[in-house]
Amino acid sequence: MQSFIWIFHGNEAQFCSGVYEELKQAETFIKKYFLSGILTKMPLNKSVYEWTIEKGFFEPKRDYQHSGKFIQNFTSAYLEHYHYQNGERME
Repeated sequence: MQSFIWIFHGNEAQFCSGVYEELKQAETFIKKYFLSGILTKMPLNKSVYEWTIEKGFFEPKRDYQHSGKFIQNFTSAYLEHYHYQNGERME
């Protein structure tokens, strides 16, 4: 069974600023400091690239899609995620 964690990445940040096991924990952090950014449920011990391929959400069809440059920047809207503005979830 696949495990997941929640990662918060603030607007304009180069790196994430929080990693949580539970959504509620992450949202408490975001709300406490009135943060803006995105919270994403990420597969644990698996890249997003590999996860989307395994789930059938993505199939690399071009040579460059197998390159490290492509894979290191790869993300997917198929990951559960939420946007926040000043600590509030945007619906």
